[in-house]
Amino acid sequence: MTEILKDYLNQIQIGAEQSYKNLTIFPVLSDYVIPFDYLTLDEALSKNLIEVVEIDEGGSVPELKVINKSDKMVLILDGEELVGAKQNRIVNTTILIPALETVVIPVSCVEEGRWSYDTERFHSEERIMAPTMRAMKAQQVNYSVKLSGEFRSDQDAIWNEISEKASRRKAESDSMAMAEIYRKERPAIDDYLVNFAMVDSQIGAIFLINGKVVGMDCFGKKETFEKTFKKIVESYALDAIDWYDSKVESKRSKTKVNNFLKTANDAQLETHPSVGLGIDCRLDSKKCTGFALSHEDQVLHLSVFACESGGKKTKPSSRMQRFSSRRRTRM
Repeated sequence: MTEILKDYLNQIQIGAEQSYKNLTIFPVLSDYVIPFDYLTLDEALSKNLIEVVEIDEGGSVPELKVINKSDKMVLILDGEELVGAKQNRIVNTTILIPALETVVIPVSCVEEGRWSYDTERFHSEERIMAPTMRAMKAQQVNYSVKLSGEFRSDQDAIWNEISEKASRRKAESDSMAMAEIYRKERPAIDDYLVNFAMVDSQIGAIFLINGKVVGMDCFGKKETFEKTFKKIVESYALDAIDWYDSKVESKRSKTKVNNFLKTANDAQLETHPSVGLGIDCRLDSKKCTGFALSHEDQVLHLSVFACESGGKKTKPSSRMQRFSSRRRTRM
């Protein structure tokens, strides 16, 4: 897996920057193309080719059941939000669901105040969790996989982050749903979105906010990034809005981007069987955290986030350690 990932990174080139206010995107360019096909989550749900439901009538906070009715694999991305059922969830890591199979996937709740059926099945409103929370969750999942082999998050920490962001953005709701922050900030997010566009051979992007590298999301082929471009940019825009200060000038440079790529390339790697098909590779260093999913020796998705200055890590709570040791936890 180490050589597969390094080969992938070595094929990357960085395109010309695109900027709006305090958000900068450097396109990641490559001719890398995986030789197999799959559906994205939004494609599969829109065509009724998969069903995402609670694992049973009672439900389980950290798990959902995905029923793939298609003869194609389905790629579900880390941080994608599933809306409905007993509470909204986000996916804890990128997962490739086999054709015509049912898989129980690890998720986190992003709607603390609801535990009752809204709909029988989950649907997509095409949202991804903002990168600061995804970075925190990636550190938690890395810890959980190492500790127990399970892709678990620190649920209390995620609720706290959502609550604090909702308070800052004046977007609290009765159920403290992450979705309300997106709804409240929709006009501002749209202002950011219209200033960015994909370019030829783009398979991903590296994102800077206030001149600092925040993270990158890259895929095994440009078509996947094209299908997810809007929701990924919107997720980074949400953090950019949260951190925006008109008095601060963002100093950005391609050197920072190249240094970040080197950091990703130098990170320690640990491989584990994925929840679905393929191999899950966890990346970790003092400067970055993240993961990659590979299948048939091909990289499907690479997601890396910059750690805070000084290599500060999210310390898992004692509750998470207990939580990781149990298979099912109900509200």
